[in-house]
Amino acid sequence: MTEDLETKREFLRKMVSESELGGGEARIKKQHDQGKYSARERIDRLIDPGSFIEFDKFVKHKCNQFGIEKTRFLGDGVVTGVGEINGSRMAIFSQDFTCWGGALGAAHAKKVCKVMDFALENRIPIIGINDSGGARIQEGVESLAGYAEIFYRNVKASGVIPQISLVMGPCAGGAVYSPAITDFIFMVENSSYMFVTGPDVIKTVTHEEVTKESLGGASTHNETSGVAHFKTANEDECFERVRELLAFIPQSNFRKLSLKDTGDPIDRENKCLKETVPSNPKKPYDIKEIITEVCDDHHFLEVQKDYAQNIVIGFGSIGGIKIGIVGNQPQVLAGALDINSSNKAARFIRFCDAFDIPILSFVDVPGFLPGTVQEYGGIIKHGSKLLYAYSEATVPLITIITRKAYGGAYDVMASKHIRADINLAYPTAEIAVMGADGAVNIIFRKELAGLSEKEFLEKKAELVKKYENEFANPYKAAELGYIDEIILPENTRAKVYQYLNFLKNKKVQRPKRKHGNIQL
Repeated sequence: MTEDLETKREFLRKMVSESELGGGEARIKKQHDQGKYSARERIDRLIDPGSFIEFDKFVKHKCNQFGIEKTRFLGDGVVTGVGEINGSRMAIFSQDFTCWGGALGAAHAKKVCKVMDFALENRIPIIGINDSGGARIQEGVESLAGYAEIFYRNVKASGVIPQISLVMGPCAGGAVYSPAITDFIFMVENSSYMFVTGPDVIKTVTHEEVTKESLGGASTHNETSGVAHFKTANEDECFERVRELLAFIPQSNFRKLSLKDTGDPIDRENKCLKETVPSNPKKPYDIKEIITEVCDDHHFLEVQKDYAQNIVIGFGSIGGIKIGIVGNQPQVLAGALDINSSNKAARFIRFCDAFDIPILSFVDVPGFLPGTVQEYGGIIKHGSKLLYAYSEATVPLITIITRKAYGGAYDVMASKHIRADINLAYPTAEIAVMGADGAVNIIFRKELAGLSEKEFLEKKAELVKKYENEFANPYKAAELGYIDEIILPENTRAKVYQYLNFLKNKKVQRPKRKHGNIQL
């Protein structure tokens, strides 16, 4: 009996060892030679040491066609389970490229679906590490069905639990749509690729020649397409950024945000902000100087920092209260809103609202970017997404106008009129339909017509000055109650903290409906 038990124990050890080897030592070495970790090593480096509990270690595929029946790797090319990051529980799956290039088949998909269901039922985030050549062709429609089952779960979990995708190798064809639905996508330079059709297919169909890197590499999707949110130099840096992000977001929409540990005094005066906003309204400055100065420990985690740089989004905390931050960036396109920046900010705002993360907005916006490219591209439609996102949000909304707030862009950027809770302004704020020069050209067109050049310049300067005195300040809006308080820049941090404290129990009842119809 003892001998029989020991035989069974030895068999279990052998099975575990075989499963943990994936596609074998030679293929793991190949991963290492490419600067990539194996599927299990990635999990080990991402989660808290010793916290991983694996599911379905011995699963194998059932396909008996096209020769694939000769190879059945234990685990079927994906490692799934649960663990902890920063002491918080997470669900995770990691595709194993050493097994058929990480290709997804029916058993592989069922494992992923099972851990996703577990995450949703237990209200914990799901992290997917993608490293796969796509669908397992030998399994045909079963592979396609597996992808669709994953997509469905991505949609079902959206807004309920955070979903994070780490693309750490190829992610091609239908496989890209699972990460696309998730909340945040991380990519690694020179080893991550995402595309619906690869370079060879593109060359055949459209006769374009393009490399994998330029078509769907980390830089392309972080700078040009906006598909990804974070770009890292290597996999270890990627894991650090994931852990940093998770420290700012809750485990689900059922959980309250915890306070961030900080020794930064809440009454710390922001003296360096006294001169940050230039007196010259045409001179640019870096909005991130204001953002980092008011955040605890000057720590601001920027999201999509290389895409649509005319708007800045990311996470920080003030007095330990974790918040999402949105800010127009005067250094790029003068901070004007365009198609890409509207989409970027709108999706971030909707994420924050879904998970009850308060939003602080810094406004310095001269309007929507003019031009045929923007109009033909649908700036009306895309700009409305940002308006919709702010208007729909029920989380605490605090807005600070640092300088320009012109035209419809003033309304869109969390104005009092679309129900921001607290609207503040610096003394440098200008709230108007447009800049003084343009306004005078329109309002006083007839008065200026027919004047000599000297008379024209003198009269126009007089009218511009009059317009500026009326609107190039925050006091008219404050008179009307559209600005709650005009504050000094050096008091920004303390003021925002006071208001965040008062807004922490905010509740808003919306009309009953299935869902709204946001422009897509």
